[in-house]
Amino acid sequence: MQETRWAQVWMTTGLLWFLLAIAVAPSNKLYQQGLLALLWLPALMFAWPARARLAELCSQQRWVYLPMLGLLVWSLISLSWTNVEDPGREAKRLLYIGVFLLFFPIFANARPERVIRVMQWGGIGVALTALAAMVKFYGVNGNAWYERVEGLGELSHPILGGYVIGLAAVWLVHWVPRDRWMQAVWAVALGLIGAFVVLSQSRGAALALFFTLVAMPIWCRDRRSRIIAVSALAVAMLAFWFFEPLVLARGVSYRPQILMASLQMIAEHPWRGLGLGGNYKVFTEGLYFDHAHNLFSHVAIELGLPGLLLWCATWLAVLREAWKARETIYGQGIIGIWLFSSLAMQFDAASLTGTPRAEWFISWLPIGLASVLVWARANSGACDKISRSS
Repeated sequence: MQETRWAQVWMTTGLLWFLLAIAVAPSNKLYQQGLLALLWLPALMFAWPARARLAELCSQQRWVYLPMLGLLVWSLISLSWTNVEDPGREAKRLLYIGVFLLFFPIFANARPERVIRVMQWGGIGVALTALAAMVKFYGVNGNAWYERVEGLGELSHPILGGYVIGLAAVWLVHWVPRDRWMQAVWAVALGLIGAFVVLSQSRGAALALFFTLVAMPIWCRDRRSRIIAVSALAVAMLAFWFFEPLVLARGVSYRPQILMASLQMIAEHPWRGLGLGGNYKVFTEGLYFDHAHNLFSHVAIELGLPGLLLWCATWLAVLREAWKARETIYGQGIIGIWLFSSLAMQFDAASLTGTPRAEWFISWLPIGLASVLVWARANSGACDKISRSS
């Protein structure tokens, strides 16, 4: 049933909505409603017809889904002591996460090339939103060139916008179209994305993108990846040359102090944490910060050390599955996405179980995409038809 044309159009639209509407939807409420209609609903509708694929996935990736199941169960248990006003809403968000992850194996249906194709178009769409944001910020609003550009919609924060748009650069650089005219569009898209990341002056996003591109030869091991690594190094040197005064002027933005204060909060509730969705503020240097600015310490504050260990086990298991498929185009892309996301999590990620938002791109999207790795090795030839390997 999920292979019918109308079903594929429905789910393709849902994935593109997730990738692009975060920047173009008029409101976050509309973004959520679109996800409900275009992504979560088909995932639930086609779950039973795709039960054989889901069983295969659970069998092959049990080391991903066992700790994840433990994390979800522990999160539900923690609602018994959380200070959040509406525990039912937090439980509902866990359901949303589960259905979101369910979507990817159902949509792919053992065809990774299908996911690559949509992600390629999604990356080009993200580049267009980056262009629109730069035109609006500098051209329409008349900001000076040295001001930090902001994205559109829910990406209107320079840091969050930098993370989401920077991640698009990672999957585009790994999943190169084969057609010549598409390669020209791909090159322009990468240029727009790179310009946005630089102009956002988000050091976390820039460093995550830089280290991911420089490390590409480790898992790609081809001439193209080495060229990309050298090019990234050259661009980084030029960017630092031009933006050094602006970047260094902001110092370390209290990140070491926030980390130490977060560790103190973890030590106060090491085993249970504050509970899922627990409200807290980090106090340091006479200032209050809304979150820990680090996804791992945020998880430990909310869910304690058991929650942190379960999340780390899930996250590392994703890398393990991707590394096993590193000879495939799809596996290489997932490794790059995983590394970028891991680095981005260290600086500004503020939520793991909140409603769909920018942080989902560096937490749940990599896990969802990784579910398709089960079929990537067998179908690597099909992936090559739409993504060029050197």
